[in-house]
Amino acid sequence: MKRLLAMTALVASLAVTGLSADARELRVAPAAPPAHPANGVMYTNFIKYLPEESDGRLTGLMIGPEVVSLLQVKDALQSQVIEVGNLLPLYFPADLPMMAVTGQLSLIGTDSQAMAAAVTEFIVNCTPCQEEMKKQQLVYLGSGASDVYEFLTTKPIRTSEDLKGLRLRSGGAPWARFAEHFEATPVQMSVFDQFEAISQGAIDGTMASIADMLSFRLVEVVKYVTFAPLGLYHSTSDFTVSKVTWDGLSAEDRGAMARAANRANVDFTHRWGSEMPAAAEQAAKDAGVELIEADASLVTAMQDFIQADITTAGEYSQQEFGIEDAPEQIGTFLGLVKKWEAISEEVGDDPAAMSKRIYEEVWSKVDYASYGS
Repeated sequence: MKRLLAMTALVASLAVTGLSADARELRVAPAAPPAHPANGVMYTNFIKYLPEESDGRLTGLMIGPEVVSLLQVKDALQSQVIEVGNLLPLYFPADLPMMAVTGQLSLIGTDSQAMAAAVTEFIVNCTPCQEEMKKQQLVYLGSGASDVYEFLTTKPIRTSEDLKGLRLRSGGAPWARFAEHFEATPVQMSVFDQFEAISQGAIDGTMASIADMLSFRLVEVVKYVTFAPLGLYHSTSDFTVSKVTWDGLSAEDRGAMARAANRANVDFTHRWGSEMPAAAEQAAKDAGVELIEADASLVTAMQDFIQADITTAGEYSQQEFGIEDAPEQIGTFLGLVKKWEAISEEVGDDPAAMSKRIYEEVWSKVDYASYGS
């Protein structure tokens, strides 16, 4: 209650300060610290692109994670504390079960830009997803993705035997299923808590992006990084808009916001998926962290599990959330993944080119007078 009152007071204070008569200033929240690409790139660039795409009619004011954390984004949007926020559907599966279906396939990802684009096209055209968002009074404006996940641990992992008995932080159901299959214990916790949990020995490590070595200072507590195909995080709604705010915008300004979000989404994915891994790996080496290539037997066992888990993901969504056509929806999504993997290979490591293709394939076809309404 105290937190909500504090946030409400913040809204009131912002309403009377810093607003230009010529621009609509949006309160936006990355729910991540400045070192994380969601803050330092994604939302920073979004604020830059808003006036460019809207001819100065829209601007943004950043609200930091000390005010709105990842777990608070949905409530903050619904209460208008913020107007645009970084929402993770896997954090709210009961409210957004259909959107979380794609997240159940997190282990399959190997190409960050392709996965982000596939999720974006899927959700924009997924009627149940759009209905879920409407019910929550939210509007979806695209997804981004991390680099491929690794094991970041205090104990070395080389074979499947090394996984047995380890307590590993899991970012969602797919990684929990993976850990349990290999006789490790998955521990659900926020990315903000993993540093302290590892430093205190409460967990033995995390299944996460190597970029977390920098974004969350894990380089100070992790002793080993094992490279293995652990999928990537693509279950995101990077720019989730309060429907109250959306309804108050013209179709022209909605389109401008979508274009700014599309550019920033691709920048974010490029930073997290292409640029940060190399920097994080070098930081790990400099700190004396041992870098390990997983044994071929472990890689094969993981790949076998990931393929089998595609079927499991459909069954899980049916049983847990009552989505009867989940396997068919998953088939549609997998088709989009193949489409965008081909496009990603075609455009190469060029975020501007990828942004252009996503706009052409997805956002240029949206009717902003009716989308989200």
